[in-house]
Order: sequence, then C-alpha cells, then structure tokens
Amino acid sequence: MKKGLLILACLITSLVTAQTFSGKGDQKLQIGANFQDNVNGIVITYDYGLGENISVGIVGGYALNLNNGLNADFEDRIDLKARFNANLGNVINISDNFDVYPGISLSLKNFGGHLGMRYFFSDGFGLFTEFGTTFAKYNSDALTPAEKINNQFNANIGAVFNL
Repeated sequence: MKKGLLILACLITSLVTAQTFSGKGDQKLQIGANFQDNVNGIVITYDYGLGENISVGIVGGYALNLNNGLNADFEDRIDLKARFNANLGNVINISDNFDVYPGISLSLKNFGGHLGMRYFFSDGFGLFTEFGTTFAKYNSDALTPAEKINNQFNANIGAVFNL
C-alpha cells in the first residue's frame, strides 16, 4: 500500500510540474507516424525555442508504405523542411502540460503550414499530433502521383521528448 501511494505521489508531482514550452533554449524532439492519401511513413521533428512563444526547427519525413500501386523513387519519398512555430500553450492557458503551435514550413518540395498539439505526461515525455498542408508547390505543372506524396494534406501522431 505504501509503495502504491509513493508511486501515485510521484506521478501526480510529475504531471503537475510538466511544461510543454518554456521559451528560449527549449528543445523538443518528436518521432511519429505520418499518414497521407495512399502513403504512410515516419516523421522526425526537432524544435528549438528562440523566445517565449517562438520556435524554429527541422522536419524529416520518409514515405514507407505506398498503396494502390503507387511507385516512387527515394527522392520522391523523402522530404526535409525548415519550420517556424508560434507556441500558444501559455497564451491559451488550458493546462501547463498542453501546447498548441501553428506554423509555416519551407521544404524541398513546397511551402506549407501546420497546426500541432502536444501534451506532456512528465517533464520529458508526451504525445503530439500535427496536421499539415501545402500552400504553394514548387512544380506548378501537373504533379505525377509520386510527386504528390509530399504535396498533400498530412497527419502525424507520435511521441515528443523534452531535451
């Protein structure tokens, strides 16, 4: 019984002290799954806090599972993005553990935007979800099915780590 109370007290303490975005110098690593039309893949994101509510980062993604007979070479499957986020968790003030971050990104394939949410269960671990879309494609001609892989609406879900 005493061990159970100790574990419960530690869990409550970690939940109360968890912070999603603390500002300048804050670092987040997100690893997750990517879902798109006819494609599933992996995504890795690194964000670095520049100010109280501003962060910049990079995103790398790779399409693993192609459906419906879609064929794509390595250069069509991979994408690398630079991104800018406005971290609004402390502005919205739902919970110290919750962060909402809209942002824009500039990738090898397009210019786009995203809306993400993070929830931390402790100081170092949480879950995230993110939705992104393309605002402008570099290739203005009709895209081949393989070129559409990184030029469409996408959803990501996974784990986030506070570095």
